[in-house]
Amino acid sequence: MDVTADKLEHAPRGASEREDAALADEARGGDERAFEELFLRHRRRVALIASRFFRRREQIEEVVQETFAKAFFALGEFSNRQGGSFAAWLARIAFNACYDELRRQKRRPEPASLSEVTEDEASRLRERLRDDGAESAAVSRDLAAKLLARLSPEDRLVLVMLDAEGLSVAEIAGLLGWSESKVKVRAHRARASLRRVLERFL
Repeated sequence: MDVTADKLEHAPRGASEREDAALADEARGGDERAFEELFLRHRRRVALIASRFFRRREQIEEVVQETFAKAFFALGEFSNRQGGSFAAWLARIAFNACYDELRRQKRRPEPASLSEVTEDEASRLRERLRDDGAESAAVSRDLAAKLLARLSPEDRLVLVMLDAEGLSVAEIAGLLGWSESKVKVRAHRARASLRRVLERFL
């Protein structure tokens, strides 16, 4: 099947989802080209999810590889589901792969040079916090990643899904297999933790 990225971007969503489901069935039956097509269709989205959590290219690539490896061995699970798109199912695997990597990272922290806020960054952050307030401070992506790295994997996961991905509480609950109340509690704790981190620069 030769489908260009341009055609995919403009294809009706329902048609694309049906094509994904057909490709997943073919891949489950042993068609390697079908799974390669799924990879080509969805790798950019998985890489984007990973880039919300990790800055280094090798970390992002590792999450992409882990996501598709897990998806390949779980194709039967997707085929047996009633409803739901392949993209949403794959996103759930990707978010969980990111969560697993965040927990591994906590056990082997990044070098200080990559995770520590520099004096210059701290100064810029203090200026923004004074101008805009802690809740609305606009920080660079690199600095935001360093601040988020100070949070627990669970807190970081929920904040990124809520604020960077713009997902609803219900969507996050569905993706992670959590209850909506757990997502709300975790989001409240995560924002409180981030405020405590930001208050150090006031």
